[in-house]
Amino acid sequence: MFKNYFKIAVRNMLGQKAYSFINIAGLATGMAACILILLFVHDELSYDKYHDKSDQIVRVSRAWKNIDGETSLHLGHVAPPFGPLLKNDFEGIVLNAVRFLNYTALIGYEEKKIQERQFYFVDQDVFDVFSWKMIQGDPKTALKAPNSLVITQSTAKKYFGNSDPMGKVLNFENHQADMKVTGVMEDIPRNSHFTADFLCSFKTLEDFFGLENLMSNWGSNNYSTYLLLPEDYNHMELQARLGDFLNSHLNTGSDGTKPSEYNELTLWPITDIHLHSHLDSEIGENGDIVYIYIFTIIALLTLTIACINFMNLSTARSVKRGKEVGLRKVMGAFRTTIIRQFLTESILFAVISLALAVIIVHLMLPWFNNFVQKELSITQNDSLFILYLLSGITLFVGLAAGSYPALFLSKFQPVNILKGPKKPNKNGFNLRSVLVVIQFCISTGLIISVGLIQDQLQYMRTKALGFNKDNLLVLPMSDDIYNQYESVRARLLRQPGINSVTITSRVPSGRLLDSGGAAAQVDGEMKQIQFRIADVHVDHDFLSSFEIPLRAGRDFNVNLASDSTEAFILNEAAVKAIGWQSNKEAVGKEFKYRQREGRVIGVMEDFHFESLHQRIAPIVFFISSGRSRSIAMRVNPAHKEETLAYLKEQWSYLRPGFPFTHYWVEDRLNEQYGNEDRLANLIQYFSGLAIFIAALGLFGLASFTAEQRFKEIGIRKVLGASVSQILLLLTRGFTLLVIIAFLIACPLTWYFMEDWLGNFAYQTSISIVPFLWGGGLAVLMAWITVGYQSVRAASSNPVDALRQES
Repeated sequence: MFKNYFKIAVRNMLGQKAYSFINIAGLATGMAACILILLFVHDELSYDKYHDKSDQIVRVSRAWKNIDGETSLHLGHVAPPFGPLLKNDFEGIVLNAVRFLNYTALIGYEEKKIQERQFYFVDQDVFDVFSWKMIQGDPKTALKAPNSLVITQSTAKKYFGNSDPMGKVLNFENHQADMKVTGVMEDIPRNSHFTADFLCSFKTLEDFFGLENLMSNWGSNNYSTYLLLPEDYNHMELQARLGDFLNSHLNTGSDGTKPSEYNELTLWPITDIHLHSHLDSEIGENGDIVYIYIFTIIALLTLTIACINFMNLSTARSVKRGKEVGLRKVMGAFRTTIIRQFLTESILFAVISLALAVIIVHLMLPWFNNFVQKELSITQNDSLFILYLLSGITLFVGLAAGSYPALFLSKFQPVNILKGPKKPNKNGFNLRSVLVVIQFCISTGLIISVGLIQDQLQYMRTKALGFNKDNLLVLPMSDDIYNQYESVRARLLRQPGINSVTITSRVPSGRLLDSGGAAAQVDGEMKQIQFRIADVHVDHDFLSSFEIPLRAGRDFNVNLASDSTEAFILNEAAVKAIGWQSNKEAVGKEFKYRQREGRVIGVMEDFHFESLHQRIAPIVFFISSGRSRSIAMRVNPAHKEETLAYLKEQWSYLRPGFPFTHYWVEDRLNEQYGNEDRLANLIQYFSGLAIFIAALGLFGLASFTAEQRFKEIGIRKVLGASVSQILLLLTRGFTLLVIIAFLIACPLTWYFMEDWLGNFAYQTSISIVPFLWGGGLAVLMAWITVGYQSVRAASSNPVDALRQES
């Protein structure tokens, strides 16, 4: 029986080559797009699941709260005492605790010197928690001794070539220490929420800082801390006890506030970190579950449009297939038999389309991998998943696309069919019309979304930030440079291409992660500030170098010695939050921050230090006392290349042995919106595919409509109808459907994009222009698609139409 179905399906395919081509091309395009996106989604969902104990590992994060309970800062790192104390206080629940401290280290071997960013100090039990495979060395003892180092395979190859790395010595920070290789492990899998090339024993850090100092340091929240919990243990039970833990180890506030009221520890299952954790500091760059939802929806919508094409064209051909169905029923075929026949035909289409889709995916993967910055493969990834994916898509497309045509055609009654074909409803709004509306509603919505996302990106990139971001170059600071900063600054300013030089602990375009306790003079008395004020350590030229205007008071004065120890400049957000009535009122008020006491000498205009995802935070600026991390300079754009060459040459004297590294503030600002850029590009590409598939289906429908009305067109031409009149006759129905689709897509897109824009603290207003572009492009595509077939039909010889049999 199946062999018979197969023969009939092949015969129908070959007999209707144009119809078959349109169906296969549409289905293959939709399936290829769906496969690409689902490969990406599967990879994103697989992060950190390769660990044998992935369901037992949690990460600890630390948040600070204002007096109103609002979280002011939430870090993915904690202070160094937390890990050991949690293990000690919750014996039997916390089976192990492992800390990671990231360090940008200059590593040397013989003539090689490389600045490595993936260098971590880590507790020796790391391999008891994480399933990273050791190739050489003992995982239990490799990180026990000071200055011991475990490196990855690729790192061993980079430094030692094919020679055995075990026992070799790498020098650290220009021979500040010698690190002995005690182990080699496999490269950390790419689907990890962070990667490392070097693991150095935590004992090295303890010897350097002193164990007692580390265990009393509650302010250095730079340590990624992971806990291993028992099997099947609900981490929320431990979470509920962390408030009491904080109260027992941290100091009560001066006003009697319990530590748990202004601090909070949160446990994150390791498999949730990549997609769900978007904290103010992360150990690595994370994805976003929201974009996974969006990408999955786009994949399914693209596939849905392709399936709708198949359904539309199949039902449009019902007149031609009607006699076939009637004869089969007269010969004794049951409805179920006819349904199986048509489903076999649709599944065959799906199988052929899948083969073509796999070829398309193979050709497109290099581009797609570059776009999503991954190494996806249809052959090397999880083979079971690939098998399920391809089988599932084929079955879904075959059944979804073929079910309605099968049910629709199999219900025809033989008596009605054999009396003669029933002409299709010319003006009625039938199911095919509904499906066309759905197709173009999806396509138009995607096109409009691209425009709105681009509007937001343009808004973020062109919005006045409150400082001049152009031509700002940033170099890393070192202790040696800081100790001779004045002479370095004077030397740099002698270069014609450098207009200004300043130092700072944080650079606009980064995150404001530093803060401390503060008090201010309000209504004649000093009051403890109950919200977070971020601090930035600067020098006297910071405001002038970044061109940040003052609203009240004055700038730091290098000739006033007290400015270096007692002066503060606040931004307007801090003034408002403290409660002063005006910027002018704030000037001269007593202010205390950490251990520094003095007065507010100026108020600067609010500016966007962080990305537009975050609201402008209260900030205090004061003269640095050794905590500056960066040198920033404004470069003359006419001398950029020669200035960079000069700085590179000077760097060999300023930081001998260290590579010259730099970045431009404007580039860093643009990088903050990488996710939005990728989303806009992805929707743009797939909206193009969606409109192409929809247009392909419309082309097929238009050709069938023209064919079915061939005689009518001939009669109209004989009676004097012009080509333009016939063209209008054939296109107006489809145009109406596209306009209806546009009217439905507008409010739906508005709703979803309004929700998406809510992710930004500062956002553009929704413009009507992307809606007009989306609607106009959809109508234009419909006219081009339908118009081609309509012009052909309208230009045909009416004699040929009148000779055609009814």
